[in-house]
Amino acid sequence: MVEQKTLKKKVSLEGIGVHSGKHVRLTLKPSSSGRIVFRRTDLAGRETGIDPRATEARNSTAVLADGFRIQTVEHLMASLFSFGVGSLDIELDAGEIPIMDGSALPFVRAIREVGTEGLGRMVPRARIIKPVEVRERDAVVRLEPGPEFRISYSINFSHPAIGKQDLELAMTPEIFASEVAPARTFGFLRDAEELRKRGLALGSSLDNAIVLDDEKVVNPPLRFPDEFVRHKILDLIGDYSIWGHPILGRIRAEKAGHRLHGRALQFLLDHPDAWVLE
Repeated sequence: MVEQKTLKKKVSLEGIGVHSGKHVRLTLKPSSSGRIVFRRTDLAGRETGIDPRATEARNSTAVLADGFRIQTVEHLMASLFSFGVGSLDIELDAGEIPIMDGSALPFVRAIREVGTEGLGRMVPRARIIKPVEVRERDAVVRLEPGPEFRISYSINFSHPAIGKQDLELAMTPEIFASEVAPARTFGFLRDAEELRKRGLALGSSLDNAIVLDDEKVVNPPLRFPDEFVRHKILDLIGDYSIWGHPILGRIRAEKAGHRLHGRALQFLLDHPDAWVLE
């Protein structure tokens, strides 16, 4: 078990929703409730906790509630999860977490700015005791036993600036902050028009994403030579953080994304013989 934490004091951030294109003010407030609560100040304070069974993946991950949603939660949730923050009130005046610079680094800096404190409440870890795997064509997510939380991710894009990238990391707060959190989301110019027709990426720009044309990165420099696979690891952590339990085990992912991350988590929840809480 690990001690659950909250923030020492509140902290606010502002930015644009990458899909909605709307300006968002976000405030993270300390809480002793023992859970993470999202509160929509634009909807007269309507709020919701997080149910791992009530999420949706559509180019990002959304928490679903009765009559409303909180979209693009993965970067914030990955940051809170990695620093052990599991008790918090999150207030926002729109339906999407701001994308900031496209990475989790602004959230990490905000958490470090105010600090965390233990609540004297222990949260069980989920130990993987039996391998489980979900496949979709050539994409796969596999969870398997291991003595620590490790992620292995592989991507392969037929683009000269990306190509094949593989990375494996043991996840600690320090490694997350330095090796994963700074990695930004990325997208292709050729997909922009279609995404916007679907009501997505309305707030995307050269300031909050790595943008690629058919040959190169349009807005260099990269923060890491393999920034693309590092961002995939960031998304994976955010998608699994919705469960609320620190993981003991290894996650291997190849050519996956939010939808397959979510499917694998649901599959794991449906197979309680594959894990134990301890």
